[in-house]
Amino acid sequence: MTGNEGSPRKLDGTAPATTDPSLQELVLESRDIQAFLADLAILAASRLSVPGNTIHSGVTVLRHRKPEAVAASDAAAKALDELQNGFGQGPCLTALRRKTTLLVPDLAAETRWRPYVRTAMEHGVSSILAVPLDLAGDAEAVLNLYSGCSNGFSSEDIAAAELFAGQAASSLRLILRISQLSDARNDLSAAMQSRTVIDMAIGAIMAQNRCDRDTAFTILTRTSSARNAKLREVAAAVIMSISGEAGISTHFEE
Repeated sequence: MTGNEGSPRKLDGTAPATTDPSLQELVLESRDIQAFLADLAILAASRLSVPGNTIHSGVTVLRHRKPEAVAASDAAAKALDELQNGFGQGPCLTALRRKTTLLVPDLAAETRWRPYVRTAMEHGVSSILAVPLDLAGDAEAVLNLYSGCSNGFSSEDIAAAELFAGQAASSLRLILRISQLSDARNDLSAAMQSRTVIDMAIGAIMAQNRCDRDTAFTILTRTSSARNAKLREVAAAVIMSISGEAGISTHFEE
């Protein structure tokens, strides 16, 4: 990671009310959340980089109270994120925990997080900008930006990075909610299919034993308990024993 003194530059931003079309494309084209975050890191780095000052970008999220480097624009950014997480301290983790933008303009003059700062400098980093992603309680994440230049981020860069992070967070919240809805739909579909298989088995037991529904359900649950097997598995076995079919098809399947 190399660079000279930070040169004046400005990231092309849009008005706060306007959604970045590049981020809209990421939402539509990304296969999953992991792919979206990887593309987001690459986009952030490319937007901020200029000749003589290459920016490296990573995304760290807090999972079970532990930071995890989940995406990066390149190997250098990933290594820097993982190093910081290994030390358990640094500007990006501080920004994540405090939920506020944090700039370290010159690591050589920084007295905080000394073990990490010393290691980051050995990797060619001279300045760091960390911008939290406001996910409204869905998760906690931070956009980490690294420069090989001292004073590598101008005030215009900071404002533009915060605008970009705000729009990126909105896009990420949308993806998270779409993912949650998809999981809920799959869970509901599985539950409906299981219920159908169980109902079919109860009907078969009623016919074979000439008993009512409650008695048939009791027979099924007792068998499930005795075999230490899931109720749906026992129900499927009942139907298979009658029909000879290993696969049970229902109208809920697509």
